[in-house]
Amino acid sequence: MTDAPLKLFNSLTRQLEVFEPVHAGEARVYTCGPTVYNYQHIGNMRAYVFADTLGRTLQWKGYKLTHVVNITDVGHLTSDADEGEDKMERMAAREGKSAWDIARFYQEDFERDLGRLNVQPKQHPRATEYVEAMIDWGKSIADKHCYELESGLYFDVSTVADYGRLARAVTEDGEGRIESVEGKRNAADFAIWRKTPAGETRQMEWDSPWGRGAPGWHLECSVMGEALLGFPFDIHTGGIDHREIHHPNEIAQNQAFCCNAKDDGGLDDPKNSGAKIWMHNNFLVERSGKMSKSSGEFLRLQLLVDRGYHPLAYRLMCLQAHYRSELEFSWEGLGAALTRLKRMVLAVYQLDDLCHGNWKSDDRVHPKVFDLRDKFDAAIGDDLNTPVALTALEELFGLKKVSHHDRLDAVRDLDAVLGLNLLKLTRTDLRIRPVSATITEAEIEAALARRKEARAAKDFAASDAIRDELAASGVEVMDGDPLGWEWKLS
Repeated sequence: MTDAPLKLFNSLTRQLEVFEPVHAGEARVYTCGPTVYNYQHIGNMRAYVFADTLGRTLQWKGYKLTHVVNITDVGHLTSDADEGEDKMERMAAREGKSAWDIARFYQEDFERDLGRLNVQPKQHPRATEYVEAMIDWGKSIADKHCYELESGLYFDVSTVADYGRLARAVTEDGEGRIESVEGKRNAADFAIWRKTPAGETRQMEWDSPWGRGAPGWHLECSVMGEALLGFPFDIHTGGIDHREIHHPNEIAQNQAFCCNAKDDGGLDDPKNSGAKIWMHNNFLVERSGKMSKSSGEFLRLQLLVDRGYHPLAYRLMCLQAHYRSELEFSWEGLGAALTRLKRMVLAVYQLDDLCHGNWKSDDRVHPKVFDLRDKFDAAIGDDLNTPVALTALEELFGLKKVSHHDRLDAVRDLDAVLGLNLLKLTRTDLRIRPVSATITEAEIEAALARRKEARAAKDFAASDAIRDELAASGVEVMDGDPLGWEWKLS
């Protein structure tokens, strides 16, 4: 088996780069986490499936992984501007709860969704745990890089080299979403600290040298990344929307903190940005307009489950597209992913049955298994090419001349990267009842048993009648189903 180099696309340099860790044998990764003021829609969750696949790949390559996904529980406004309401404060007022209770509730829901998607546990530091460190950070850069207005402390982007290179904001319209704040020196300048307006009180506010208030949204990631991973760390990830404003601002803060002079802090040396590699997953596109939380019943993981789809079908749907390409969501596409997942689980069932539950691999592994491992390793090492990696996994099931022990052992190893949980999923797990269903599983099984007896007795009229009764209850009977799933709830 060969060991292909791990090549990753660096958004900062716009090119593939061979991964070379800052610390030998280690990989340190920071992923921008959610603002926990509401449930997360499935477009958000694509970012964490991607980041988890990256982390699993680094482990496959033998690195000791440290992975941080922050929790934004203060500071994020209702847009990328420096004006408007804090998302936490707004939701707290709407629901009549404290901002702290809102954050706790939605963080727990987010972490529950991560578990259902088989995302490996990460560190989840909260922004509110680092406010004092953010104030210290602001103090350390204020003299050279910031100025104070009535509304707070602002970062002067002209004081660092190459501002906006990540977003290509110099030549593109990347700054267009930043609203004007009176007194700002540059349109792209952003808040380090936002002072509470006179006569107002926030639930989340702290004393600072710039007045009582709250930190700017961009500051938290710089502070937590440096505190938990050290500068420079290896990889910073996030959604492609962060590439335009949030991450350029984070990079500017990192340059101000790390570099003594503007001329020394250019981004020709990527480590001056705080991370050697910046990676971004593309959007999940949904044509009906239900991706936005403002649409009311937006698409979140629980809605998929309520309609009878296992969460790992959505993980597979994400893996079927490269993380840097747009992925269009449709119920038909999700259904196809569920069918593909069922096929793989059934194949594992069959191999396990042939192994009689004892599937420890032989010392001598068949060369064809090595060939497919190489194909998988080359694909996953080529900027996480999961679509090709999936085909390598599925080809393992078809190696009829290879021992079932070797195939099952290889499936376990490859699935450790893809995270589909193939060796633990059961057919029952994948048969999720839609919330609209009224018939019980026991009633379905009893009806199917009566139908089987009727067919055996060649009483096809009775068989058809039972089938019609089930159909009226939303149960589709699938005679001759090659997957072995005899029925599904529509």
